[in-house]
Amino acid sequence: MKRLVVLGGGESGVGTAILGVKENYEVFVSDSGNIKEKYKNVLRNLEIDWEEGQHTESKILNADLVMKSPGIPDHVPLVKKLKQKGISVISEIEFASAYTRGVVVAITGSNGKTTTTELTYHVLHNGGLDVIKAGNIGDSFAQIVAENDHKHYVLEVSSFQLDGISNFKPHIAVITNITPDHLDRYDYQFENYIASKFRIAMNQTEDDYLIYDADDEVIIGWLEKHPVKSRLLPFSLEKEFENGAYIKNNELVVTIDNNLFSMSTDTLALEGKHNVKNTMAASAVAQLLKIRKTTIRESMQNFQGVEHRLEKVLKIGNVQYINDSKATNVNSTFYALDSVKSPVVWIVGGQDKGNDYTPLMPLVREKVKAIVCLGVDNTKIKDFFGNVVEVMVETTAMEEAVKIANKISEQGDAVLLSPACASFDLFESYEDRGRQFKEAVRKL
Repeated sequence: MKRLVVLGGGESGVGTAILGVKENYEVFVSDSGNIKEKYKNVLRNLEIDWEEGQHTESKILNADLVMKSPGIPDHVPLVKKLKQKGISVISEIEFASAYTRGVVVAITGSNGKTTTTELTYHVLHNGGLDVIKAGNIGDSFAQIVAENDHKHYVLEVSSFQLDGISNFKPHIAVITNITPDHLDRYDYQFENYIASKFRIAMNQTEDDYLIYDADDEVIIGWLEKHPVKSRLLPFSLEKEFENGAYIKNNELVVTIDNNLFSMSTDTLALEGKHNVKNTMAASAVAQLLKIRKTTIRESMQNFQGVEHRLEKVLKIGNVQYINDSKATNVNSTFYALDSVKSPVVWIVGGQDKGNDYTPLMPLVREKVKAIVCLGVDNTKIKDFFGNVVEVMVETTAMEEAVKIANKISEQGDAVLLSPACASFDLFESYEDRGRQFKEAVRKL
């Protein structure tokens, strides 16, 4: 019996353990922190050996295979030791994909991947396919494969998950865009991060598809130097294609092998240019999987959007409060500021991942009347924007930040939480940060 060691007792780790047991591995789960009670109960019920608060090397270095949680960096000494011993260290998507017969649609990108994943799942589900969403959103991919293998999967995948693949091969891959993010995990080398994203296509053949943003210079530059085998389906707001998605006369057009789909951009449920692109990507997937055109149109018109992504919370005193807590990088916040039409009181800050705020400067000059910093260390934000806005206030708690934003704002303004940073200095996660924002707004 082969020994599978799972590093990390969270959603992906416990899901992998469940699938490991089903596939007759001897499974051991190890977490250096605390494992949540709900996961412990699963491990106990399946009689899986586990530990928390430590990594016992004698129980780990004897593995045949190791699944590493995406939160654990490759440069951790234990991971280095495993690799030096020639033990394969993989991600959950790599492990689970070996045991499914389903068609995999995998979506990555610095921004827009959650919205595109949700939108793609929405249209495929409405089209009557046996489909489920997993990966970075929803339940563990491995657990779903173990409990009830589906015919189609829509996976949101991160660069960290792609770093741990060797054979993972989606039939349809989507790259929404690539901008500097998580550079702290990639030796502050943007090229390393780009290479990581493109691993999504590394095992694809000419029978598979890569859907990508043809307006993204980073993606185009990489493809010119590193051609892929998959069939390319670009999307663009500026160019037209024989095969791909584009805008013509205010119509969103998707054409694949002379099969043409179109709908008016005015009828899309989601606002903003970036969301037109997300819709293009999802529509192209739907077209490839033979969803009826009427269903695609209806799905794009009735989609409800994603929590914590430009989520309109409440209007108080004619001030719109917007929760964009999922904006954990500069590019994501750029989209948010670009899409808000009114003067902005901007709540920003958190754990900086090597941000360069330069791209935001024109939008901040044009739209932002006040900045409320929400973070343990706001030095970089203060240095960058201190001379650009008239009002800048530092806070270290969400309720305080919202109350101050409320005092500063006037009728017709928007209070926008779009942090451009990770949440871990003050919050458990971006979801926790977004929920606290909504709670504080409702208390006003």
